[in-house]
Amino acid sequence: MTKDEELQRYMVMIEQYKEQMNQLEMQAQYLQAAFMDYNKGKITLENISKANDGAESLIPIGGGVFIYASVKNTSKVLLDIGSGIAAEKSLDDAIEKIDERLENLQKNQDQLNSMIEQLQSEAADVSAKAQKILSEQEK
Repeated sequence: MTKDEELQRYMVMIEQYKEQMNQLEMQAQYLQAAFMDYNKGKITLENISKANDGAESLIPIGGGVFIYASVKNTSKVLLDIGSGIAAEKSLDDAIEKIDERLENLQKNQDQLNSMIEQLQSEAADVSAKAQKILSEQEK
């Protein structure tokens, strides 16, 4: 393989690494958004658990919008358990489930970060090899 072919191969590899890192970073942003959504739900549940029946509270409904609502029953909530199915749970059970989901999201985020770091390292190695070829050609 000639130096030009090798350089071309390295350039293609660098572009592939960039695309993979962009995809992983988009996944990381999605996980971060999901983490924030679950965390907001957890905080809301914790605040509702402190409220008395009939108390008025501000409830977040998404998009930075809150509504005033009277809390009628603070002992049970509906929790999405997947595939569009919701189950009635106690507040404590719902908070526990949300904590599990937050933990899983954090594990996935850590794995993505590790993969991104690995790709960055590999891309840096390939880039250094390409740079070496370029500097040799300039001589």
